[in-house]
Amino acid sequence: MMRALYSGVSGLKTHQIKMDVIGNNIANVNTTAYKSSSIVFSEMMSQTTQKASGANAATGTGGTNARQIGLGVRSGAINTNISTQGASQSTGNPFDVMITGDALFVVNNGTENLFTRDGSFYVDEAGNLAMTSTGYNVMGWLPDEATQEIRQDTVQALRIMNAANMTYPPEATSKAYMSGILDKNDPDVTSAGGKIINLNFYDNLGYSYTARISMKQSDITNEYSIELAALLDSTGKELDISEVKMGEGLRYQAKATTISFDSLAYRWDGMQLKYATQAGAEEDNTILADLTKIFDASGDILDTPEATAGLEEIAKAYGYEGSVDEFLALCNSGVDATTGEEVRVTLQNMLFNLANGTAGVQFPISDEKIEFTGRVYDGATINYNTNSGKFDGINGNPRTTSINLAFSSLGGNFSDITMDFSESSMFDNKGTSTIAGTRGDFDGLGSGRRLGDMIGVSIQNNGMIYATYDNGMTKLVGQIATAEFANASGLEKKGDNLYAETLNSGEFDGIGVDVTANGGYMSTGQLEMSNVDLSAEFTEMITTQRGFQANSRIITVSDTLLEELTNLKR
Repeated sequence: MMRALYSGVSGLKTHQIKMDVIGNNIANVNTTAYKSSSIVFSEMMSQTTQKASGANAATGTGGTNARQIGLGVRSGAINTNISTQGASQSTGNPFDVMITGDALFVVNNGTENLFTRDGSFYVDEAGNLAMTSTGYNVMGWLPDEATQEIRQDTVQALRIMNAANMTYPPEATSKAYMSGILDKNDPDVTSAGGKIINLNFYDNLGYSYTARISMKQSDITNEYSIELAALLDSTGKELDISEVKMGEGLRYQAKATTISFDSLAYRWDGMQLKYATQAGAEEDNTILADLTKIFDASGDILDTPEATAGLEEIAKAYGYEGSVDEFLALCNSGVDATTGEEVRVTLQNMLFNLANGTAGVQFPISDEKIEFTGRVYDGATINYNTNSGKFDGINGNPRTTSINLAFSSLGGNFSDITMDFSESSMFDNKGTSTIAGTRGDFDGLGSGRRLGDMIGVSIQNNGMIYATYDNGMTKLVGQIATAEFANASGLEKKGDNLYAETLNSGEFDGIGVDVTANGGYMSTGQLEMSNVDLSAEFTEMITTQRGFQANSRIITVSDTLLEELTNLKR
């Protein structure tokens, strides 16, 4: 009877422990990533009153089994059902991460690494990715500074919003291309200024500029000049481009032009341009332009307001409607006085010859017409096929598709830009050209960029963390590491959805594994819920209740029997 009493008591204790386990499971039914527990009963050692015996051939008797009386029950083990995936719950928070697979997140409390399936994260004030409930740092790997590739060595805190990551550095534009239709009947293409195409680009510091590129038709149908007309900064200020070369530098464009001096309004007095003498009036000696104040000794134009104004007056006197630069670039054929060879002489050369008094083709001072066969310019010649209208090379070379804009000659943070013309064409488009310049090549490489500010962070299914910036760039800033154990059920619960390694779980090597190594992956904007099965827990609760009641009955009956036995002694 005493043994029955002891067994009943052990049954009560063990079933009480099972109710504790069930109650804890039910209490955590809505706990993020909670893993349910289950208890295993084991019998206690039995008391043997008679050992087993074997068969006796001599006596002809058979063997007997041992006589053993059990001494009750105890809890054999409490297992954590860590391998069963909980249901997913969508949160929409980009820092909420759920693991599909057997891996666990690695977090650090400042002294040791712990492990969890709870992927509810946030970024703390120091820029570290941290666990929301505890503030523990989420561990992972950072990219190599040189290669920007993840270096999977010892795990460390993921400081994804440090000063270096908050901005994306600028980059100078190094490539561009022209695409679209150039229509030879476009009045802009045939004008003195040409068709102006704006190309926006960046320097090394991310400052934006606009290059105004001119395309104009020559007297040859399929040939167009391309040259840099102006360069503007972001405020609209025009920069000096006198040192900028486009392509191979000076080119000749066949373009017949005739200009004539307005003798009724102007006159040349030696090297000075003055108002003309009017009939019945005294001569007006107002000096409009003085060649000696326009050119230096080497023939270069002086960078003075007086020189600029004088050239404008000269162009006006000859009735030229284009720019002064266009006016000075007009040229015709002449003969070198020394060599006797035919040379192209620009109007600028003629003016300097007049100012210098040297031999050669002089600038006419009378009212006669001057015919120019073309012009010279700093740029290149674009050719199109007269039959197909497709691009047909640069400077007459069909194998050349691009030209170089030598902005590096400006110094500072400027870089050269290679401009591709292979996607442009010459077609009839009702007199309207659609050709346009785009920075970057056809794949978007070399487009350059301004300084970018971080506008968001995203976590990929392999745990890699990318920052996005308002200049269109993305940057790899880290990767969340995971841990896997030979016996994950052997991990010790530490509270707050955390686990610690034990001798039976296996050791964490300090490096971790990529979540995708064994077929797992991460999902953002989702959390793993508990894997508690309420229907199973209620069933277990009912059976536990029945077992508890039965053991209580054993104690009650045993007590009654003992009482009867006591009464017999009286």
